[in-house]
Amino acid sequence: MTRRQVLAGGVGALASALVVAGDSSGRDGIAPAPVRAVNPRATGSFAVAGRSLLLQVIAHPDDDLFFMNPQCRQLLSSGVPVVTVVVTAGDATGRNRAPHELTPVLSNRAGYSGARQQGMRQAYAEMLGLDRFTRWERSVLSLPHGVAAETDGLAAGDRRARLIFLNIAMRCTGDVRLPELWNVPGAVMRTVTATDSLVSRAYTYDHPTLVDVLARLMDHYRPTVIHTLDPDPDYQVHDAAHPKGNDQAHFSDHRDHTPTALFTWKAMSQWVADADRRDGHAPRFTTVAYRGYYNQRWPHNLPPDVLARKVRYIAAYGGSPRWACEDPAGCGDYSQGGSHALTSHKGWARSTHPRYPGASPAPATDRLGRIVAYGVLGTQAVRWRETAPGSGRFGAPANLGGGPLAPSLSVVTDAAARHVILGLRFSALEGQGRADTREIVVLEQRRAGGPFAPWLPLGAPDLGPERARRVGCPVAVAAPDRRIHLFVRTAAQGLATRVREPSGLWGPWRLLGGRQVQDGPTVVLDRAGRIHVYAAGRDTVHHWAQDHVGGPVTHRPPTALPTPDGPPAAVPLPDGRIALIYRTPAATAPFAYGTGPGEVGVLQPHFTGYGAIGAHLGTGPTGRVTPVLLGLTDDGRAQIQYGTSGDTSPLTAPGRPAPVGVPSLLAGRGHPVAVVAMSPDATPWIWRPAALV
Repeated sequence: MTRRQVLAGGVGALASALVVAGDSSGRDGIAPAPVRAVNPRATGSFAVAGRSLLLQVIAHPDDDLFFMNPQCRQLLSSGVPVVTVVVTAGDATGRNRAPHELTPVLSNRAGYSGARQQGMRQAYAEMLGLDRFTRWERSVLSLPHGVAAETDGLAAGDRRARLIFLNIAMRCTGDVRLPELWNVPGAVMRTVTATDSLVSRAYTYDHPTLVDVLARLMDHYRPTVIHTLDPDPDYQVHDAAHPKGNDQAHFSDHRDHTPTALFTWKAMSQWVADADRRDGHAPRFTTVAYRGYYNQRWPHNLPPDVLARKVRYIAAYGGSPRWACEDPAGCGDYSQGGSHALTSHKGWARSTHPRYPGASPAPATDRLGRIVAYGVLGTQAVRWRETAPGSGRFGAPANLGGGPLAPSLSVVTDAAARHVILGLRFSALEGQGRADTREIVVLEQRRAGGPFAPWLPLGAPDLGPERARRVGCPVAVAAPDRRIHLFVRTAAQGLATRVREPSGLWGPWRLLGGRQVQDGPTVVLDRAGRIHVYAAGRDTVHHWAQDHVGGPVTHRPPTALPTPDGPPAAVPLPDGRIALIYRTPAATAPFAYGTGPGEVGVLQPHFTGYGAIGAHLGTGPTGRVTPVLLGLTDDGRAQIQYGTSGDTSPLTAPGRPAPVGVPSLLAGRGHPVAVVAMSPDATPWIWRPAALV
């Protein structure tokens, strides 16, 4: 290809660098109709499963490296093509300053933008296993409303990456930035013409243009996995202990991350609505949203080996003014070069936190003993059923509607054996001065194994749309007194509850108090049937519980256990104790802590890895009831371990792809242990490890 090749019509030579599904419309540059939204009542079919593809939408060149790895690298290494769309030019102050060197006197936004693009090419080349200065295939992509963007592709065998630079300036005339583009009617921004870019002129973006561009890219590439940033970051008080830095005024994230995520979610909703109407079925994809500067505020959760691989690619992106990349813009974002990601007090690289924690899909069983899994596909709730008890294969997904939904659902089985599904809905996602709201929703079967009643909105525990946007994902438990208790994290980072009475009516929201905790609370019943809720704080594991069955759930004194790196797993033991299993910050292996007085943690020396740990009491291969642990290996594979003694070893899922998100565990007395996880092609798989031992 020539260095200045332009793709008239948008995608002509694209397949030579990345094999993707074609654009069914065959047209480019046509202004679509006004924004469409996914219909929460839609229950049509989904597109058939096809090849996997990961699409990432980030605000700046490096957001994926800091916040979305290690999963981006794992999918790329496994042969899943990766397309990363960078919304802004990353031009910032226009000063590309290397650590321990003087800041450039003159601002050069075009040069800094071009240097950061080169840094991304260096990082992805290394992730592909190539020399960092490998030459990319560069071209220009025509997009809706007449705008254009540079697109760069690189392949190494069956591994393929593509970068798309929209290059919207981080700040435009009148101090217009992405938050204004999202929320202020009529706001307009212009692009930066980066040094050495193939795009030689500036373009104008308004709110609908950016939504249409992102929706068009989704429709062209047909991703099966979408990575986004956090659309609703936590409130953050900035003080001496938590300096503001690059955060927004009142939130723990960059001002560009939030609207980028909101535009992405809105574009997904539009893509689903348009594809469903045009094709007769909804696109098949799953979504993972990642927190950003949150990583600085909470305990770090990546062990040394996983962190080392992550920062290697950040260092390649950062580059150095002494590197010979032969790019006139510069050889990377010099402020992030060398060991900066490890030495920075902000520690953004030291964690990877999902915005919507929880295992996906969420499994249950039906009356026939088949596994039933509930998840979110194409922003709608879906149900997969095992074709026959023990078959290990799911049938086609049944669309349950309800969207657009956050990607984590909770499922419980009530006293009448009916499945009750709870989720977090983007009830309004409009911007431009209009509504942006979130609510907890519930879907209940009318009878065991039967059809579902309509979705029921339960609102949120916080008053006002801004605070309600900070609500966490719901978790629930069915109690022995026939009540269902729902728990969510609040905007104040405490815990709230709502209870469904035996009559089926839901009571009001009630705040449970306590200190600040991370999202992803764990709820279990002890041997007596009392509810216990555990959540990860900055200092220790926090605890809420009932004194007796049917009583209120109240906050308990601090557990005095070591600081957790994330949500703890909780297992009720046969002797009445509850074991809490989690890693301490940056640890490789978890500990199992008994809740009784004087109990000592038991290290799991072989169960190494990272990320959330799941645990249930189940039946092991020998028929003995024991805690069963589920987690990810360092390379992102699912692994389980029977028992918590130090002489047991984990089993890794053979022949299964690395899960997208967090796998789930289904275990119970007298039933074989099963792992359910989502593959990169947006289909779930089942692994029954007991049958392999």
